[in-house]
Order: sequence, then structure tokens, then C-alpha cells
Amino acid sequence: MAPPEDKGDTRNRIPINFSDTDDDTNSSDSAEGAAIPSASDDDWEVTLSDVDDMQDEEDPFDTDDALPSPSPQADGSGEGAARGGGPEVAELVATRAELKRLEGEVKELRDSVARRQADFENYRKRMDRERAETYNRVVADIAAKLLPVLDNLKRALETEASLEASESDEFRHFLSGVDLIYKQLAGVLDALGVKPVVAEGEQFDPHLHEAVVTEPTDDYEPDTVIQEIVRGFRMGDKLIRPALVKVAVKK
Repeated sequence: MAPPEDKGDTRNRIPINFSDTDDDTNSSDSAEGAAIPSASDDDWEVTLSDVDDMQDEEDPFDTDDALPSPSPQADGSGEGAARGGGPEVAELVATRAELKRLEGEVKELRDSVARRQADFENYRKRMDRERAETYNRVVADIAAKLLPVLDNLKRALETEASLEASESDEFRHFLSGVDLIYKQLAGVLDALGVKPVVAEGEQFDPHLHEAVVTEPTDDYEPDTVIQEIVRGFRMGDKLIRPALVKVAVKK
């Protein structure tokens, strides 16, 4: 008699109960599964419901989920490049434009300041020139009014040479006072810049001299001032009064 077929050790087999099958099948399978002894107390069974629960869990490889959008690349590609380089680039462009505008304003202000400074310098020079011209004109007018007084004082002093020794000391003291006044007035005019015109012994100059008398002589060169009759005065380049002179002519 042949030995019975070895069906193997059934202790490692895991019975699976299908709860969704027909009632008859379930009952027979359950009876058969109940007849199969469990391997041990530590063994566990996998049922169809456990399989369904595992299938209901989220599949990490489910392709239905939306893929994450790519982040902007460092080379400017992607969404950041589509927006023109991002807010940092936009801020840099705006800063450069503002800097260029400010540089233009600074240049215009510098040009305006240079023009105003040049205008002020021209104004200052013009005012200084006008002030000097006004001062010279006023001093020249005052000197022109005082020169006749100076001439009369000089004539009074020239009479002292013709006085006889018998004249009183009181009169001599009077002439000394007149001489002091003459020198003081001449000093004031000199301090104001009013200078006498050099005439005697000089070549006749129609811009400085006025010939009132001519004298033929061989002692002097022609057109030489022999004598100063009335002293002339000038203030800088401005002639206040020409000198009245006697001029030598060829005999």
C-alpha cells in the first residue's frame, strides 16, 4: 500500500478569509480554515479587510497628486525670470535711474552756482570800479573848488619876498600863519591823492600844460616850459586843472 501523500507542514500556512464571497463558500472555507491549526500564538493572519485597509492608505507613488512647481533657477530661468528678474533687479534698476537723475540735478546746480558766482564777481568788480570813480569824481570836484584858495595863499606868501626889512614883526608872524595854512591845505589835498603837475623844465605836453605865454630864446630847447605861472593838479590819470606855463620857442 502506497504511503499517503505528504502534504507538508501546514503550520506555516496563513489562512485568508474572503468576506466578500458567497455565503456558502465562506462557510465552507471557514470550516476548512478552522480545521487548519495555527502555527503558534505569535503567528498573525492577514484578512481581506486588512488588504483593503492597506490599499486605502495613501500611495506615496500616486501620480494623481499635483507635482510641485519648479522653483526659480539661479540663472534667471523660471517664474522669476518671467517677472523681469525679481524685485531685487527691479529695485536695482530704479535705484540706478534715481542716481542718474540726481547726478543730472547736481550737474545743473553746479553750473548754476558757477554762473551765479561769475555774475557776483562781475557785479563786485563793477561796484568797486563805480565806487572808485565816484570817489575820484567827488574828490576832484572838491579839490577844484579849493585850488583857487590855495593859489591865493601862495600869492600872499610871495609878497613876503618883496617886504622891506622895516616891516613889523607882527606882520611877519601873520605871513608865517598864512604859510602854515597853505602847507596844511596842500597836505590835505596830497592825502586825497591830488598831486601837482610837474611843469617847469619839462617838455610841453598839451594834455597837462596850457601855454599862455611864449618866449623866443636860445637858452632852452623849443617847446620847453620855461616858467610855471599857475600850478596844475591831477588825481591819478584825471587832470583836475592844467598848469598855466610860459613856453620857449625858436628865436
